[in-house]
Amino acid sequence: MSDDSDISLLFGKRTRELRLRKKLSQGKLAKLLDVHPTYISGIERGKRNMSLKNIEKLAKALNCNIKDLL
Repeated sequence: MSDDSDISLLFGKRTRELRLRKKLSQGKLAKLLDVHPTYISGIERGKRNMSLKNIEKLAKALNCNIKDLL
């Protein structure tokens, strides 16, 4: 597994943990970010990468700091 995959998996796992802690479904989080729910699923599974802008939106939606996602 490459380093890129490792960080993607860790980022996705952390995103899922924070989303569940906030009691948000993938669909609700997707609406907050104005993305498709399958995009959130891909992030959480480490299959997709987010842009910096979307990471910022994600942190705001989860009411956390960007560093909390990393």
